[in-house]
Amino acid sequence: MDLSNLKPAVGSKHGDNFRRGRGHGSGNGKTAGKGHKGQKARSGAPRPGFEGGQMPLYRRIPKRGFTNRNSKTIVGINVNTLEVFENDAVVTVEALMEKGIVKNPKDGVKILGNGELTKKLTVQVNAFSASAKEKIEALGGKAEVI
Repeated sequence: MDLSNLKPAVGSKHGDNFRRGRGHGSGNGKTAGKGHKGQKARSGAPRPGFEGGQMPLYRRIPKRGFTNRNSKTIVGINVNTLEVFENDAVVTVEALMEKGIVKNPKDGVKILGNGELTKKLTVQVNAFSASAKEKIEALGGKAEVI
């Protein structure tokens, strides 16, 4: 859990079209869901997260580091997983998704050099490690960055 994932509990918030205070038959009449008296029944009740002066949860939790908004999530695939393709095939991100190797390409796909490759392939993905590029081109294939 971190501060970027906080959200209200399921069912705790109503839509704007919810009609409060329209009689007890509606299930939300009389006090309109605010109970009897007290600070939370009045207008100007404390903000969400207020704990009556106790240090609130979002200030008690340690805060470390930051989340970079510009970071990319790259999916890594080893060279040996490309063995499922036929010789002289063109391997693209779409082809990897069709074979079920990649479910969600997120921000890109990178081919890594772990394992052995025995087929000549034209691979068109977002990035290659140096060893993966070597292994693909050693067999006469192409490693194309898209």
